Amino acid sequence: MKKKILVLCTGNSCRSQIAEGYMRFFAKNKAEVYSAGVETHGVSPKAISIMKEDGIDISNHTSNNFDEYTNIDFNFVITVCDNAKERCPFFPTNAIKFDYNFPDPAKATGTDAEIAEQFRTVRELIKEFCKRFVDENLA
Repeated sequence: MKKKILVLCTGNSCRSQIAEGYMRFFAKNKAEVYSAGVETHGVSPKAISIMKEDGIDISNHTSNNFDEYTNIDFNFVITVCDNAKERCPFFPTNAIKFDYNFPDPAKATGTDAEIAEQFRTVRELIKEFCKRFVDENLA
């Protein structure tokens, strides 16, 4: 039976979208992966672009509110920022909860190249986390 994973963030625009992409990639057919936010801000074009550089297409992802998923019995709920952890400390499920606070690439400043580099740095942190999570929890 496939495990169900929900990745939560503030706006479901960057970090949770990147994590959803990598969770799907690494989990393959072992899991159904969803992402949501405590708000919805739309999927960041920079997140789409930075993931495309690594061969992962998230251009068809949608920005969803966690309220849309309260009827799904998740096995794992992963918050990828402290704001989501604080604003959504309880999720109506028996899921095992993981909390990780990745830097927010949407708050990156500087030149376009500097901002892109900050997105890449966060992408790599999330990629490593997702690979390790799948290896340890879905083996």
